[in-house]
Order: sequence, then structure tokens, then C-alpha cells
Amino acid sequence: KEAEGEDGRPEQGHPRGRQRGQSGSKRCVKGDVPGRTDTSGGNGTVRIPGPGHDGNGDPIPGTGRDVPGMGGAATGPDCSPPRASRPMDAGRRKGPKSLFCWRNSGGKALGWGGSMETCLPLEGPGRRGQRGVDGRPGSALAGGRAERRAPAGECRRTGAPPRFPRRPTLTQVPFRGLLPQRLRWVFGYSGALAVHSLGGGEAPLLLYACSNTLVLHDILGNRQAHLQGHSNVISCLCVSEDGRWVATADGGPDALVIVWDSFSGIPVRTIFDSHPADGVAAIAISRDAKYLATISAGTRVCVWKWTYATEAPACSAELRPEFGRQDYVVFNPQNPYEFVSNSKTQVIFYLWSDAGLQYGAPPLTDSTFSKAVGHFSQSVFHFNNSQALTGTSAGKLVLWDAVRPRPREPPAKPHAMKAIKLMPMQKDGLTVLTVLESYFVTCDVKGDVKFYDGQLQLLDWYSHLHAGPIRSISFSKSPPSAPADYSRSRTVGGQPFAVRNFILSTADATVLHVATDGTKYEKVMEEAKRAVNAIACHPSQALIAVGSHCGLLKVWDYEQTKYLVSRIFVEASIQCLSYDPEGSLLAAGFTDGSVYILDAISLQSNCKEFKFSRGPVTHISFSHDSEYLATADEKLSVTVYRRVLRNGQRCWEHLAGLHSHYKPIRSILFGVQLDSDEPRLLSLGEDRQLVEYDLNSSSKDHLVVLRRDRVEQAAVPLCLAWYPQLSTESFILTANSCYKMKLYNTTTKMCRKTLLGPTYGSPLEKMQILPTTNLMDPKKRYLAYITKDKVGVQILPVDGNPHKSSAFICHPGGVADLACSYDGRYVFTAGGDDCTVMKWEVNLPALEAAVPLGGEDLVPFYNLLDGGRDGEFFRELEDYFYYAQLRSHGIDTMETRQVSAHIPLEEIPFVMRAMGFYPSEEKIEEMINEVKFSEYADTGKQVTKINLGDFIKLYINHRPAFGLSMKKIRRAFQVLGYDNENGEKVIDRGDLLSLLQCRGEHMTEEELAACLTTLLGMNPEGGISEPGTCDTSGAAALLEEEIPDEITAEIFTADILGLPIPEPEKNKTEKRDQSLIHEGSES
Repeated sequence: KEAEGEDGRPEQGHPRGRQRGQSGSKRCVKGDVPGRTDTSGGNGTVRIPGPGHDGNGDPIPGTGRDVPGMGGAATGPDCSPPRASRPMDAGRRKGPKSLFCWRNSGGKALGWGGSMETCLPLEGPGRRGQRGVDGRPGSALAGGRAERRAPAGECRRTGAPPRFPRRPTLTQVPFRGLLPQRLRWVFGYSGALAVHSLGGGEAPLLLYACSNTLVLHDILGNRQAHLQGHSNVISCLCVSEDGRWVATADGGPDALVIVWDSFSGIPVRTIFDSHPADGVAAIAISRDAKYLATISAGTRVCVWKWTYATEAPACSAELRPEFGRQDYVVFNPQNPYEFVSNSKTQVIFYLWSDAGLQYGAPPLTDSTFSKAVGHFSQSVFHFNNSQALTGTSAGKLVLWDAVRPRPREPPAKPHAMKAIKLMPMQKDGLTVLTVLESYFVTCDVKGDVKFYDGQLQLLDWYSHLHAGPIRSISFSKSPPSAPADYSRSRTVGGQPFAVRNFILSTADATVLHVATDGTKYEKVMEEAKRAVNAIACHPSQALIAVGSHCGLLKVWDYEQTKYLVSRIFVEASIQCLSYDPEGSLLAAGFTDGSVYILDAISLQSNCKEFKFSRGPVTHISFSHDSEYLATADEKLSVTVYRRVLRNGQRCWEHLAGLHSHYKPIRSILFGVQLDSDEPRLLSLGEDRQLVEYDLNSSSKDHLVVLRRDRVEQAAVPLCLAWYPQLSTESFILTANSCYKMKLYNTTTKMCRKTLLGPTYGSPLEKMQILPTTNLMDPKKRYLAYITKDKVGVQILPVDGNPHKSSAFICHPGGVADLACSYDGRYVFTAGGDDCTVMKWEVNLPALEAAVPLGGEDLVPFYNLLDGGRDGEFFRELEDYFYYAQLRSHGIDTMETRQVSAHIPLEEIPFVMRAMGFYPSEEKIEEMINEVKFSEYADTGKQVTKINLGDFIKLYINHRPAFGLSMKKIRRAFQVLGYDNENGEKVIDRGDLLSLLQCRGEHMTEEELAACLTTLLGMNPEGGISEPGTCDTSGAAALLEEEIPDEITAEIFTADILGLPIPEPEKNKTEKRDQSLIHEGSES
């Protein structure tokens, strides 16, 4: 039956239709919520969405009139979107929008949704007759109604979640096809945080945190949805009682608190700078879902009315440091103005109002009841009275009650509590204490779960789980089955006991689903409980191997996201992994120095383990023909193994090892000789040495070094890769600590190009060339890389254009490893201490499409100059460029000059210095050689001049990525100087002059005198315009007079170099480098 909509057209919703009331009148929605009415406060247009039906007549969970296309006529299996519905009512406050598709557990399209908008549980002063989503009086928004529009499935009056299908699954996935990278799956989870059950039935919908990502995991449907918004690791989370609202907080700088709508996956509220000093340690949401309580990792407690458009907390208080880190907090379900928190040693009770936040910290020690108390774990309020309980590591429950003053004593504070009893419940420590309806639930270190009534009489327990220490328990949202299906309680005179199914998470990173009707339980997830530092992808199949420090080695099918096989190495920690190019072997390096070579399918040992490394094995790699295996360890040694034929069988033996570096080894890399198919081996260390080994000449216990090359002067090389053959010349690609990427000739090891690399907060830590399956255009190649906390993709060839790369935060706590799928579709990152591995889908067309947005040809490089193409800096650059032409022709010549668009290569360093970039002599040689031999491989000729466009590229790629900072100068004085009487780091004047003449690229006495007299303004000409000599007579006496005996970093910067010292930034919790010579500025 159809009813007219507000625009006068027919409206389809519930199959029995709906009736609209007039403005200001009561309205009953037929067929939606029987027997319920609602009073509209304003224009009479408050509506309750109906469930909706799909094309087969089955109800669509959570659909309603407010979502286009979710009514009676849904779409078919092709999932094509229906026509758009009418526009929103004027004056309504809109929330975030997204486009999503509803699907069942089998992937069948049930319908489309759009214009997703959020209804928050508001409260506060408003017009009479208005009601919030909980049915109680609510607030009116700026002349509007007491609510915002709801996403699909919300009952507008009660805020109740939609009815889940029999098998709860993920219902919506926002479309993110325009991103260059998209998170598709997360293996593992953050075991330190709770795992929540949001659905019902036999296979619940799990909610848990993985690093900075919140994951909704449909176990039965084998699907995940990822809620991303935090830039730091999520430190705590909480879920409203109905499972609708999820609040997450992180613990890093610029900490965020985000409230999510779990039904749509949309963030509905973000609180910035909640605890800017030290992040959030604990968070709780009230039973009515209107208030949040957050406690910082320090001493600050805040209460937030998160449904209000205010950035300040409703109230806050500072705790005393001796109370310890409060890592658990929970609201009183009977009174949202009370909550309790606890650290390991102190329980605190709070009472808040708009006037402020009060708290009381009742003392409790072992002497209070002459019994050992233990450390506090979790606290709850009693569901029938004003008491509260706290579990302890000694297996006891502390019973708290309100302080009742004696006669003639002043009245106690409303929040004053004291410990009245210490009750021993069991021998094993309690790890979890919570309330389920009218029961107390405890979990302990042995994995037992026990249920108590309000009098703390034991009703039931589960002691056969053998789960280990339990971290959290979460109950299904579906009601329990009939009591007849359950065993009777185990107390005297027990009655039938029914409880919902529940989810357990343990300290061993295991998640169990317990069906209480038959005490059947199953392991839903079993992941690594310690750091995951090693991953490797199969060279020809969709397999990934994951190794952790707990000794667990697992192999996954990453296309089907199914676990295949695993092996546990007892008392061993896996540090690195590598498949051989044939895909039949998997090599694993361990922290104890051992190396295992395993069968890639069964994970059984192919031969006896080797232990020739004296320290943890950090890198491991096979040669292209699978004949050699090389490792690097923390003791700065490279070890080589080879495959030999023995007794008719192929086996592995140790060849030789060498202590080849004096600083940590960053990379080992096998390659192929240019004139043969023989393997070649290189290693790169933080000692700036690139070492190549002669495998053919090496013998048992003697590893021969072919050559050593120093590849950096000041920066530290961090990673190494073979550059694809995109030209006639072959290159090795390196990335260093100064955000530069360098190309070295594979034969001569000459630096052929220096290029600006991705600048996303930290330098590149590891990189891999993405495999390609594009036979039509083999020159299209890409580079995957990781920084300290991000994963990114770079388009090749590298040229310094910043628009050719992208990066996303993946593991804020640090990325440990990188791997690429055999077809280049996916990039995997290991998070180290966060115990997770993330699978990123690479969207190369989106990455390519972003490049033209930055401009064509030289436009991206112009934009990197201060002021761009039309700025003053560029005009000065042009002036210096043409002035260099005059220098090359002679300043005093009277002959006719030929003005051109080029300058000789010899003028490059002078123009660079004029633009505020002061390269070393080695850097000057690299720049000149880069241009001189740029066409040599193709034409056999050297280039002798450079035009303005190429000079700008050269300048952008070679100058410091972030300029010179005061921090770097102070660091130099800390290394070279000493503490004077005032505690300042200083350098003696004589020592400074000696260092400049004897260390590094030392200066002659004449060069030093000319330089210092010019800097100090003692040269009347301000320098010399042409190469020549400078009169430095009397310079020594002038320098002694102008330069003090003790030089600080500030004196050196301001008085000698003449650079301004920036004032420290105020109101910043994190100090950042402040540039003295800004990018592209003249100094």
C-alpha cells in the first residue's frame, strides 16, 4: 500500500505503508513499531524508518525510508543503484555521506544506500514535547529538531540497532576506488585491547583494534571492514550497550577521540586535543550513550558530552601522580553522572555535573583487612544498590560502599566510598570483572569464566576452556535460548540458568566463541602474541608467510584470506623470512643466530638448522638460481650458504662468512652478472660501504670481497634495490637518511643521479620493485616502500616529482617489514610490536591519474620553489643564471656577448651557493658528473652546459629536503664541543679553526681566512666576483678580535653565519626542526 510522501508523490516503505501526521500532531507509524507513538517538535516530519524488503520480499536489515533505494522496490542481483529519492528537508543538519551496498553473507546484493546521515543521542535543553532517540526529552539543534537524521536501520525514537539476520555479517563497505592504496585485510590484532561481539547467532561480528585501525570482522562471511581515522596506535576503545556507538582513542601526540557508528562505519564525532600531553589511556561510554569519560596516560580526567558541538570537555580534573596510571574506567549503569576507574594500586570514584568533577580515592592496603589485596584489575558498580566491586590479582573481590557518617559528624561527600569487605573468591588472579544483566561475571588467569548473582553466590562456571589468561569477555546481542536447553545452576537449589553466547580474548592472542547452550566453544582467531617482524610472499602463488617473535610461523592464502599451515618453533623468535625464486623453499632467520631451510608447503625442515651467525639474523635472501643463500646479522657479518649435490641428493652447506661492516647492515641483495647468468651479492651498511662479494672465487670458510665503495659522504644509506632496466644503463638504487634516492652504475659504482625521494615524515626504510605482469608496456614500473610508519608506492623512473608517489599511515608504532605479491597487486606490511600484518591493494591507475594534477613538465618543480614560477625567488634564480653567463664570458670584456639559455657546468656551484645551497666539494663533483654523463650511455658524448629547466631540477633534487635547522647545528656542537662553566656546549676558537682545516673536506688557511672575513663583513667588497685570490693579510688578528674564545651554537649561527635563530614554537607538545635556510630562500 502506498502513501503520499512529503513532496506529494507516492512513497514506498514498509509493505503495509505508513501514515503521516500533520504539523505538531501525534503520529503512529503502522507496521514499524507497533503501539508506539512519537511527537514531532516543529514541522511534524519526524519519521521512523521501516525495515524495507528486497526484490524477493525478504527484509533488508536496517533499511528504511531515509536511505534512497532501500524501500519496497530494491535492486536486483546486479546491485545497480535505484533512482535517487527526493532531497532532504530544508533546515536539517546533515551528517557525513557515503555510498554503500547491502549484501548478505553469500555476497548477494540486497540493495543500495546513500546519503548516509547520522542521528546522535542528543540531550540538553530543548523545546517541550521533543524527544531524543532514547525516548526522553532531548535538545533542539539551532532551531531544528532534537535529532539528526538517522542512517539506515536506526529506530529514531529508541536508537535501537537493526535486527541482525540469522548470520550477522558486515552490511556496508564504503567505496574507496580513488585511493592509490586501500587496506583490504588485517592479519592479527592488538591483543592488549578487548575484542567485542557486535552481533548475535553462532558466528558473531567481531570488533577489535589493529594498530591505528578499527576492524569489523564477519567470521562466517570471511570479510572485514576497516574504520580508519587515527594517526597513532589505538590505546583504548569502548562500545555502547546496544553495540551502535564505538568510541576509540589513541595514545600518541595530537591524540584523537573518535565516535563511530558501527552500523555504517562512519565517524560521527571527532574530539581533537583531548589529552595533548600524553594521549588517552582509558575510555568509557555511559549506558545511555550520551557521555564519554577519558583518562590520560598522565593525570587528567575528562567527561565529554560528545553529542554537543563543543570542543571542550563538560568537566575535568587532575589526579595526583601517586594514584598511578588509571587504565580502566566504567560508568555506573544506573547513574551516568558516576563512574569509577582504577590503576593497579588505586581505585577512584567520580561524581560529575556541569559545575565540575569531584572524585574520591579511598585507601586500601594489605593492613586494612590484614589480608593481601593484590593489584586491582577491573571495577564495576552493583546493579541493585550503591555498592561497587573491584577484582584483584590475588583472586579477591573488594566490596565498596558509600560512606555513612556517624551521628554528629558532617555529611559525607556524595562520591565518598570506602572498602567494607575483602572477599576471597578463588586462588587464581582475576583479570576481568563485568556485569551482564543481573549477574557478575569474572575471568581469571587460568581461563575460567564464572557467573555470580547479586549476593555473589556462584551460579555457573566454565573451567574446561584452557584458554590461558583472559583479557576480555563480550556477550552476544542475541537473547539466550530457552532455559530448558541449559544446565541448571551449580548452587544449592539452583534454578535453570540461561546466559548469552560470549566471546573471549586472551593474553595469548586467541579469540574463542563459547556457545553456552551446550558449552561448545571454538577458536575463532589464534594469532601471534609477540612482535611480527618477518613476512615473505611466494614468488608464484598467492601465499604469504608470517613469522613472529613467539616462534609462530603461519602461511596464509591472501586471496582467499584463509590460514593454510603453521609451525611453532619453541623458545625461538623468527626475525626474517625469504622464499626461494622457485617457491619450493622457505628460509627463516632467528634471533638466536640459527637459520632454518624449510619446505614451502609443509614447513618441515629440509635439512638440519645452521647456526653460524653470532647474533640475531636480520636479513636473508636467495640467489636468482636458488643455488646460494645469504644472511646478515646484528654482529655485522655476512654469511653465505650454497646448495650442493651429496649422495645423489641436493642439500645445503655453509660456505663462508665475513665481518664485512663496522656498523649495522641495512640490506643484502642478490643480482645477476651483466655478461653472464652468474649471481652477484652485495651488502649495504650504515658505515656507508657498499660491498660486493666474489662468489666464484670464494671457498670454504673464505668469502672473497670483490670491491668496496663508499656511497655517501654525510647521509646514512638505509636500503638497496636493483633498478629496473628502463634505459641502456644499469643502476643500483639506494635511499638515504636525508630523503634522497641515488642511482649508481652497477659496474663502476659511480653516482649517476641524486633525486628527491618521498618526504612523508621519515626516510625510506625498505623498498622493493613491484613485480609486473604488464607485457604491453614493460617500461611501466613501480616501487613499493615503507618509512618509519607509512607504506607507499612510487612511479618509476624516479625524477624528484613529489606527485609521483603516495603514502598512507599503516603502523604508527613502526613498520618492521615489507613484502610484495608476485603479481604486484598487493603490498604487505608487518607492524612489529603491534603484532599485525596489513594487506594493501595497489590501485596503479589512481596513482597515475594523480600525477597530471601536479602539473606537466617543469610545473611540479616550479611549485617546490619558494613562491613558485611567479615568485621573487624564481626571478632571482633567473638573474643569477644569466649573471653566471657574464662570469663565464668575463665581467670586464668589451666584446659582444652571445646570450643563450645555457651556462657552463663550471658555473653550477656558484649559482647553487647564490641560491642558499652550500654543497660540499664531493657533492659538487656529483652534480657536475650527473649532467656531464647524462647522455653518455646513449650518444657516447659528454654534456658541457645546462639550461635553466634542468638546473632547477638539479637544484631541487640536490638541496637539503628541509633546509638547515638549528637542531642540526646544536647536534654538531654536542658532538664536537665541551661543557663550559655555565653548562653550555661550546667549541674553543682554536679548535674550530683546526677542525675546519684538518677534518672532513679540509680548507686551506687562505680559504678559511677569505671565508671568515667575508662572513664577518671585514671584506669591503663583500667577496670576489671572479675566481682569484683575496688579500688575507692581517686576517688572524681580526678573527681573534671578532670571534670569542668560546663559541656556542647560537654565536656560530647568528654572529658568524649571520642566520636568524627562529623563536621556539609556543603551545606545541612536540618540537619540530625549524629551518634556518628555508627551502628555496636566499641566505
